[in-house]
Amino acid sequence: MKKPNFYRITIEDMNTENDDSPEAMQVEVQDREDMFAIVDTLKKGSGLDEKLATQVGIAIRLLGQVMMQNRKHPLFVEFMPHFKDFMVNLKKTMKNS
Repeated sequence: MKKPNFYRITIEDMNTENDDSPEAMQVEVQDREDMFAIVDTLKKGSGLDEKLATQVGIAIRLLGQVMMQNRKHPLFVEFMPHFKDFMVNLKKTMKNS
């Protein structure tokens, strides 16, 4: 079995008008996949610029993991087939590049 990867994701409010103490939040996640490798792969083969490839890589790993763990939750039941189609298409695109 593959050793899990642990990540801390931080989001900070970058608005300059809030100079005192910008808002920030952190979430710690565990993932079987290497997020850095996924983002690098997307940067090389997705046709997206680096910023978008990074955003997509992080987003699909976070959303995908939550959906898999909660696949019977009403929020995800109808969306799951579409997400699967998206992932199949993404993997096909990456393989062809």
